[in-house]
Amino acid sequence: MITILPAGESAVLVEYDELLNVLGNFRALDASRIPGVIDLIPAARTILIEYDNTITGHQLVEKWVRGAVPIELTADESGPAVEIPVSYDGADLAEVGKLTGLGVDGVIDAHASASWTVAFIGFAPGFAYLTSSETRLEVPRRSDPRRQVPAGAVGLAGPFSGVYPRSSPGGWRLIGTTELSVWDAERRPPALLLPGTTVTFVRA
Repeated sequence: MITILPAGESAVLVEYDELLNVLGNFRALDASRIPGVIDLIPAARTILIEYDNTITGHQLVEKWVRGAVPIELTADESGPAVEIPVSYDGADLAEVGKLTGLGVDGVIDAHASASWTVAFIGFAPGFAYLTSSETRLEVPRRSDPRRQVPAGAVGLAGPFSGVYPRSSPGGWRLIGTTELSVWDAERRPPALLLPGTTVTFVRA
């Protein structure tokens, strides 16, 4: 079941019941764009579709969305891949080890051995929400968010992992740091990690 809501005069917000449906439908819609569709912006439970209303309209977009057949990501599917070197020295690493029952070494091994995929971008420019099949690393956000998290901090929150693209407040549990820049305004595109990109973390 999906819900389609108008978002101004030239966009619709499509609501799904879970992240996997967002990912599958995003791939399907991105591969079958109808004339007039300008942009698809996925999130945890939604896809925002922006369109040129001089070319298409709400009814045609809704028909296209409802007719989409989700495309699942297969194990042998090729695509963009990024390797991120990480120093596992995060301030919350020991706590994550206790929360998960894995211990520090177990958290590092699980995080570095998992294959992560960029589900969507949010929170800040270049901040990618990464998902994987590794459920042992799921931990709640901190109850007391930090006022300042340094750029390059690698964290965990819920089912996601992520890299802070710049210094900012944040409530994710920090397990490491990377010197790799995931956001550079001078780069094209500025964001290193785009939806669908496969990410592997390796010990620096």
